[in-house]
Amino acid sequence: MSKKNVALTSSGAEIRKKPLSLRIWNNRGYYVMFLPVLIFVLILYYWPMLGVRYAFYEYKPVGTPTFVGLANFEKMFGTNVKAFMTAFTNTLELSIVRLLLTNLSAIIVSLFLNEMGNLFAKKTLQTIIYLPHFMSWAVVASIFSLFLSPSSTGLVNGMLREWGILGDADKNIYFLANSDWWRPIFQGINIWKETGWGTIVFLATLSGVNPELYEAADIDGATRMQKMFYVTLPALGSTIITVLILNLAKVLNMFEPVFVLYNNAVYDVADVISTYTYRQTFAIALPNYGYTTAVGLFRSLVGCVLVLLSNWLSKKVRGRGII
Repeated sequence: MSKKNVALTSSGAEIRKKPLSLRIWNNRGYYVMFLPVLIFVLILYYWPMLGVRYAFYEYKPVGTPTFVGLANFEKMFGTNVKAFMTAFTNTLELSIVRLLLTNLSAIIVSLFLNEMGNLFAKKTLQTIIYLPHFMSWAVVASIFSLFLSPSSTGLVNGMLREWGILGDADKNIYFLANSDWWRPIFQGINIWKETGWGTIVFLATLSGVNPELYEAADIDGATRMQKMFYVTLPALGSTIITVLILNLAKVLNMFEPVFVLYNNAVYDVADVISTYTYRQTFAIALPNYGYTTAVGLFRSLVGCVLVLLSNWLSKKVRGRGII
């Protein structure tokens, strides 16, 4: 009997597998159900990937595409290297800091929510905290632009004058057009918007902690704070690492939060790869789609490396990969 047609059961016994064609026929209903999804994925995800070839072409709105080899990549790391590397480093810095801060704030909020004894108050507070997640970034940007406006109607500038921090002779601060203020404000808005949503995963983990651990800690005379540090926080350890690893693969996928909050006065600290590509495609009179495709391809390759790194870290930490 061919080994290809033999399978082992959990007990080690050998059984003969049915031919592939027969297995497909027997499960034809499942394949028919799956077919629309497969067609959808092929058309919307894989068919556009054929456009990657234009990374090696000079492709403008007028004329026919011309093969130029690696010229677009030479431009990326040559004449445009300063603007591109600024966008690339900003992407990494903003994304990684955002990842660490939002997860840290979600962990802290989860720990304190877990300590609340009143279930109704706990659920109400949790709901209030994660409601901002459901607001679109366009709405969030509008709200904070009004709060931080340098005009007389700006809430923050008005409060600073009321408190005497800004004198009558001082100009109002344009927070979102100031390179020193933009990043702290951006990260603060992200914490406000995403912390509540992040608490869901951590609270779900804490709900599965064995109550006997807390009982043992009570017997040993541990205080509430000690139980939080020596029982609750260690229980979150594996989840924290897993969340960080899974999100590491998405650090380059940042567009909307930056796009709705930045402006040309803060390009040096706010411009990321996605917004850089957007401007190169839509904000110039005669864009070179080949160049922007090359930028997108480079971003995808770096993202692929991060996914593989995340998978390797996942195997080291959890014993299994994420792909």
